[in-house]
Amino acid sequence: MILIELFAPAGVLDQAQREEAGKRLIDALMATGDTHAEAVMDSARALTQVLVHEPAAWITGDRPRTDPADPPRYLIRVTAPAAWRKDMSGHAIDRLTQALANTEAAAGRDPGRLRDQPHALVQVVGIAEGSLGMYGRPMGSLDLIRHMTAPHRDAVAHLATDGLPPGTVIDPVCGMTVDLGATDLTLEVDGTVHGFCNGQCQRIFADEHGIPLSA
Repeated sequence: MILIELFAPAGVLDQAQREEAGKRLIDALMATGDTHAEAVMDSARALTQVLVHEPAAWITGDRPRTDPADPPRYLIRVTAPAAWRKDMSGHAIDRLTQALANTEAAAGRDPGRLRDQPHALVQVVGIAEGSLGMYGRPMGSLDLIRHMTAPHRDAVAHLATDGLPPGTVIDPVCGMTVDLGATDLTLEVDGTVHGFCNGQCQRIFADEHGIPLSA
């Protein structure tokens, strides 16, 4: 469950540009460059929302924006479970800035300034556990991952593993390819070693199979 808010000065983006910018921001955030299963990414995308705000007043400390020809400033705020914030911040800031630069280019403005000037601020905000809800009840980060990975976990027994690089396995929770030689996050069930991309995927698998994990 991720919320992306784009703040832009009034009149800078028309309705079509606002909608296109929203699509670009979602596409950018979902394109993490990893190998999560397609079904997991589709489920994550369905829980991602974009709101575009145009404040009645936009004031910066260095000067007011009085000339319409002045390049607009932007603020992007990403809200996600606090447990995800640290891992997602790097790629989120980079990719969302690029998505906004693409929007600037499409509007005929200089996209490079967003990399050269502090004209686009990106905040990644972590929400405390239990402060997000769905289905009328609080949803922790593990609950959300269980929801997003359910389609993959239901189908994992039927996935083909031929062609995987030697020493790698598919994370049975999220579908990422995991190098067994580079992780300590493994569990063995019925003689099969499973590897996990992070501790939350390992926890979900352990809970489903009644495997105790050390604190």
